[in-house]
Amino acid sequence: MTYRRCNIQGLHCLVTGATNGIGVETARELYQAGAQLTVLCRSEQKGQALREQLNAKPNDIDLLLCDMRSLTQCQAAANQYLASGKPLDLLINNAGIVNTNRRVSDDGYEEMLAVNHLAPFLLTNQLLPLLAKSNYARIVNVSSHAHHFVKGMGFEDLQMEKKFKAFAGYGRSKLANLLFSLALIPRLESTKITVNCVHPGAVSTGLGTQNKTVFSRILPFVLKPFFKTPEQGAQTTLYVALAEDLNGVTGRYFADCKQARPKPWAQDEAAAQKLWQLSEAMIAEKVEQNND
Repeated sequence: MTYRRCNIQGLHCLVTGATNGIGVETARELYQAGAQLTVLCRSEQKGQALREQLNAKPNDIDLLLCDMRSLTQCQAAANQYLASGKPLDLLINNAGIVNTNRRVSDDGYEEMLAVNHLAPFLLTNQLLPLLAKSNYARIVNVSSHAHHFVKGMGFEDLQMEKKFKAFAGYGRSKLANLLFSLALIPRLESTKITVNCVHPGAVSTGLGTQNKTVFSRILPFVLKPFFKTPEQGAQTTLYVALAEDLNGVTGRYFADCKQARPKPWAQDEAAAQKLWQLSEAMIAEKVEQNND
């Protein structure tokens, strides 16, 4: 798709999940456009590999080490960025996982909800004061049409302790991205910050390959011919991050580089507020415990 891009030369961009799949391609385009890039990654080795993939010099891309399965590490990463003195103009919450079996995070929460929702919820809220100082000030949350798999957050069993279904768990975590964005909009009214969600499409990446079942290992290869490439999958994220005609546009959902309509349960303001309150409480409980 051809569109006029904003000039982001010298702007500071933070991308999560930038060492794999569409995150790599997102980082590549931002770096080539002249952005000052910081990537959140689980290990220095993965970060160095990204630098090599992008043919970047060691100091051209800053690494912020963080395992998003740990809320304490997310808090520490946010504090580290705040302490660096760098501004922040663009935040792309791209990291995500999908599990075929129920797993729990370092904090004891269902892992897909923890990594796909609680981690970016914490990181974003901590970095809002920096974004509020920017004239660019965009947040892009990578969600998914997987929220079609469910018809609500299932608050009665949010951690899926009673019954776990992989598609439902992933769908809820992606619905959470949309509800988080919905609840964030009124909280940003006094700022220039915009927040939008994207569906990257069915993309051939390493998502889910951490699962150990034979089915989960074979499935990506069987479906690969029907998937977008990571480069293709990154285009909607980049459109929402860079398009000049989206200046000031907020609270929208995009797929294939155009506005799409999320399901009604992704526009439920009461559910969005309930999820926000629960998320705050879940984070406060674990981060405060670990700081004692």
